[in-house]
Formats: sequence, structure tokens, C-alpha cells
Amino acid sequence: MVDPQRNPHSSKGTARLLRILPLGLVVLVLGACFASGLHRSLSFETFIRYQAWLQDHVAAHRLAMLGLFGAIYVAAVTLSLPVSALLTTIGGYLFGWVLGGLTASVAATLGATGLFLMARTSLAGPLLQSAGVRIQALAAGFRRQAFFYLLFLRLIPAVPFWLTNLAAAFFGMPARTFVLATQLGILPVSFAFAFAGSGLDEALSRHETLLADCRAAGRSDCAVDFDVRSLLTPEFLIALAILGGLALVPVALKHWRRRVADEG
Repeated sequence: MVDPQRNPHSSKGTARLLRILPLGLVVLVLGACFASGLHRSLSFETFIRYQAWLQDHVAAHRLAMLGLFGAIYVAAVTLSLPVSALLTTIGGYLFGWVLGGLTASVAATLGATGLFLMARTSLAGPLLQSAGVRIQALAAGFRRQAFFYLLFLRLIPAVPFWLTNLAAAFFGMPARTFVLATQLGILPVSFAFAFAGSGLDEALSRHETLLADCRAAGRSDCAVDFDVRSLLTPEFLIALAILGGLALVPVALKHWRRRVADEG
């Protein structure tokens, strides 16, 4: 029998496998979700179907339901399911915009951090080491201003949340900087969706009526055609864009000062 301590190649292979295992499990669970169609259950139509049930359980078991909501949110973000906006809106509707928005932002940060750490541990180091000089220089520049770059990306809802998590891991961002910039950056968007969700009764009533009329007509293609992102007003999106631009001001100033120093 071979002693693992005397076989460095075996030890390295085992360590590499243990590093990759968590991210591999996430990929497997994600594939199972899509293969089984479970991801489709996290929809606005499903929420409408169980709306009364959810409200009754929140009224009877508020803390337990809040914990369940947070756990589902963390799992969804870790698996990179594109349902964060929907879940935040539902959280605002069920728990109020302050508690719902705060819980959503903390849960999103926890889920994003989990994925970030798994990706950084298992793939980011080897991939960056094998990358070219230009990519490594880009990563080094990103790390120097990591907080402001990530804050900018978090304030722009159009940038996929999961892609930002993986990019930050690939560039070797410090975990503390990642957590702080993520939490601060997603707070405005979380509270905006939660606030919109707290006033969702009118939209729910309208879509319930449309579904009932569709089914009464005997149609088999009845579905809810609703995008929660439509709840964000153009004014709020402009405000986010301005905040994102302000987040890059320190980066621009540093580049400007460096250029002036080089020219001087």
C-alpha cells in the first residue's frame, strides 16, 4: 500500500480534487435543476398561484418564513439562477420593503460570496496562471481598484450577477473587498425591487383577472406575461447609472494623476 505522505503526486491530486469538488457539486445541482424543470417553478405565475398560502404562513410563522426565504435566496444566487429580482420583489411583498430588501441583500451577498470563494479556490488560480501576460496585467489593474470596479458593476442591473462573481474570482479579488462592495452595491437595487413588491397588489389583481379570463375561455396557453424588471422606473435606472459613474471617479482620478506624473 502506498503511503500518501510519500507520494506527493497523489497528495496534490487529492488536494486539487477537494478544491474542485464544491464548484463541481454546484454545477451538477444546477444541471439537475434545469434538466428537471425545477427552475421554472421559480416564476411569477407560481407566486400568484401560492400567494394566499404564502401570506397565511408568513402571518403565522413570520421568522421561520423569513429564514426560509433567505435560504432559498442564498441557494438561488449560489446556483446562479436568474431569479434574484423576482425573489426580492416577493420578499418586499411578503415582509415589507425594509425587511424584505435587507434580507434579500444579505442573502444575495452570502450566495455571491459562496460562489466567489468556490470559483477562486478551484479554478481562478490555475486559469490566471495559464493566461497571457496581458490578461495578468489586466487582473493586476483590476485588483488595485477592485472595490470601485465591483461597486460599479453591482450598481448596474444589466450586468449579470453571476458573471460579476466569477470575474471577481478570476481576477483574484480579496474576499473582504468582494463582500463589502457587493453588499453596498446591491442595497439600492434590493430596496428598489422590495419597495415595488410592497405595492404589488394592483399588478397581482390584474394578472389574476387575465389568467382567470384566459382559462374561462378554454385556452390552454394561459400564462403570466410579466417581467419584474419593468417595476424599476427609468428615473431610478438613471440614478443607478449616475451612482455607478461616481463609483469610477476615484479610478479615473488615479489614472489622471499617474498620467500627469508620467508626463511631468
